[in-house]
Amino acid sequence: MSTASKPVIGISCGDLNGIGMELIIKTFSDNRLMDLCTPVIFASNKVVNFYRKSITDGTFNYEIAKEFDKLSHRRINVFNCWEEEVAIQPGELTESAGKYAIISLQSAVAALKQKQIDGLVTAPIHKKNIQSAEFNFPGHTPYLKQIFNAKDVVMMLCAGDFRVALVTEHIPVSEVAAQITKASILSKLQIIHKSLQRDFGIDRPRIAVLGLNPHAGDEGLIGPEEETIIKPAIKEARNSNMLVVGPYSADAFFARNQQKQFDAVLAMYHDQGLIPFKALASGEGVNYTAGLPVIRTSPDHGVAFDIAGKDRADNSSFLASIFGCIDIINQRLAFDENRSNPLQKLKPEVFARMEDEDIRE
Repeated sequence: MSTASKPVIGISCGDLNGIGMELIIKTFSDNRLMDLCTPVIFASNKVVNFYRKSITDGTFNYEIAKEFDKLSHRRINVFNCWEEEVAIQPGELTESAGKYAIISLQSAVAALKQKQIDGLVTAPIHKKNIQSAEFNFPGHTPYLKQIFNAKDVVMMLCAGDFRVALVTEHIPVSEVAAQITKASILSKLQIIHKSLQRDFGIDRPRIAVLGLNPHAGDEGLIGPEEETIIKPAIKEARNSNMLVVGPYSADAFFARNQQKQFDAVLAMYHDQGLIPFKALASGEGVNYTAGLPVIRTSPDHGVAFDIAGKDRADNSSFLASIFGCIDIINQRLAFDENRSNPLQKLKPEVFARMEDEDIRE
């Protein structure tokens, strides 16, 4: 960190023709955020200036950042990832918009790997125009998993105390069942459990697991996965000292607001978890990648081509992503500090008492 209380937050600009830059400008037009973090936008000042003209409210002033050890900690920093002119066509799906979205992302990730920034917030990209020889991933999560050599990661959507994680992410529904294994569920549960402790400050996390089939299989009448895969995974997780309950029927679980009884919910596939999450999160959801050695958040929506460039984008989710990134950075630092060299934190009289007890024994 640049200071004990102000992390440096990197922001990738997302698809140049989407709402990403509008969200960034609207969010950081509120200068009070400068008291909480030092933002570094990975883009081009020409792109920033293009979208700044379309935003009617707020004041967005920035400085060009050339060296990370000379950032302005009272203003917005723009790190130019390219100098050339790029055609910007709000609302259009173009190859160049995807190309420069990836250049922004790769520049930000390089800075994150080199610890030049403390966390990363990614603006939305479009899964079709990012595909290239240099970027053959369906989205941010698998890319970050590979770049940081993570054995496994979890896509976790967060809104306050409401958190939904996924076993499978962006795959066809026809392939979901084959990807649901005892090993994959256990891996996700372990990551969620550790993340809730380290990143969210919950000592004894409570995790609910949803079933794969309607009515959670009705004891095997509607599919065998609950009996042969999900229940054994839950049992093993409990044997590993995790508070895990389920499998629950997904429709009844959310209809009864049972998510309020848990610190996180593990859904089997994308729509099973994200439809109820987005319906209940009131537009302020944050996508967090758990399991990485670094911290990355993003808004829980896409590029929104239909409103791009029209000053209609709601930055609530993006703002929540900034706050979420800051909170997790601070929580992780506190967690690690509290657990490093615990004996050094004991007062001398505590050591003396421990020695006396040993002698008496």
